[in-house]
Amino acid sequence: MSQPQTVLVVEDEQSIASFVSLYLKNAGYGVRAVGTGAGALNAVAAEMPSLIVLDLNLPDMDGIEICRRIRKSSDVPIIMLTARDEDVDKIIGLEVGADDYLTKPFNPRELVARVKSVLRRATSDRRIDEGDEIRHGDLLINSGRREVLVGDTEIQLAPKEFDLLWELLDHRGIVLTRDQLLERVWGYTFAGDTRTVDVHVRQIRRKLGDASPIVTVWGVGYKVASERTAAPTA
Repeated sequence: MSQPQTVLVVEDEQSIASFVSLYLKNAGYGVRAVGTGAGALNAVAAEMPSLIVLDLNLPDMDGIEICRRIRKSSDVPIIMLTARDEDVDKIIGLEVGADDYLTKPFNPRELVARVKSVLRRATSDRRIDEGDEIRHGDLLINSGRREVLVGDTEIQLAPKEFDLLWELLDHRGIVLTRDQLLERVWGYTFAGDTRTVDVHVRQIRRKLGDASPIVTVWGVGYKVASERTAAPTA
């Protein structure tokens, strides 16, 4: 019998940590909970979990710093919890490598659904052909090495930024709605928060500058033109 996937819950509010852990255990995951950033880093070093649920606000260090340190040595999926429903928190979290975010208060069933989606996506990513690459103007993206180049310059994208850019490039000329992108990139089969897509698109455009191929189709979603055109800002 295979071992269950393990989730590390990093949350200093005991009531939240308890009910999150309960729902995750009921969903079949092994769970370890810690209440500090130091505890999280020690737990990751001792035994790498399958996924981390990470609170943004902890007593000894913030979730952004913890995420940044973990990303130096691991691409373990991270879902960040934030008490503030502001894009700036989400953007910072996504920029340092978080895979998803959830704003408090949240339905624990939605958290479990997101955990399942992120883990499913992380598993499917391993099946990508290492030779796959797409060129679009000055932009070159290689799926196996997960590299993005603009000319000779490598651009560092967060995991989901890379996945979103690949999905749009792989369907160039086709308009994909925000809901379609949530399903294809995040694996959501329920009505998710479409602002997640918009936040990632803004980050990609900021990092790629004029080389960004993403075009907004107002009221619908996004696409990559068959031939590179300047992308308007959102």
